[in-house]
Amino acid sequence: MLELFPEGFEEVEHDGDLELAAYTDAGGEERFWHAFGPGAAADVEEGWEQAWKRFHRPVRVGPLWLGPPWETPRPETVAVVIDPGRAFGTGAHATTRLCLELLLERERTSVVDVGCGSGVLAIAAAKLGFEPIRAVDLDPDAVEATSRNALANDVIVDVSRLDAFEEQLPEAALALLNVTGEAVERIAGRLSSGELVASGYLAAEHPSPAGWARRDRREAEGWAADLYRRTK
Repeated sequence: MLELFPEGFEEVEHDGDLELAAYTDAGGEERFWHAFGPGAAADVEEGWEQAWKRFHRPVRVGPLWLGPPWETPRPETVAVVIDPGRAFGTGAHATTRLCLELLLERERTSVVDVGCGSGVLAIAAAKLGFEPIRAVDLDPDAVEATSRNALANDVIVDVSRLDAFEEQLPEAALALLNVTGEAVERIAGRLSSGELVASGYLAAEHPSPAGWARRDRREAEGWAADLYRRTK
């Protein structure tokens, strides 16, 4: 599929099976059938190129409104407007919301967002009065997206490309890690922060980074976020 449709294709699960669908013309349909044998073909609705936008809906977390630029923020909220492109989210996932719940209760200090993605956490922190804000990610697309979204939200976020497993991490009083449980345990020991808000893993997981103690936990939709404080 990657060779036949390098511009991309869709994966959809059906009762344990995986369906692959390519959006193409008659020539592409012929290539598909030649490679895989007969398959199903159907016309798609006009405007399918923008259909992905319907999956990005705004959410509220306390005073925060998080959503894409084609939605209108509520006037009484603190708006965090995130353009996800086609590779990132806008903050609707449970792990992001749980991180923000814990962030809202923290003292307004300096922040480093490790694995910043589209910049949701870093930009929300800036909107809430945390400063200075550093954001790092190994993915250059994430660095570009966070920089672009910070500019669109009129906040200052120092964004850079960095390998959190190998390179020295920026200093900050509070660290944000919305990654995986394994990555939390590997990266936490490399932080200089006194507090850590971590997520990106299932509620059944309980990361135990060395030198940190869990002080709070939030769960939603089978996911979890934890607040850690340094013990040594």
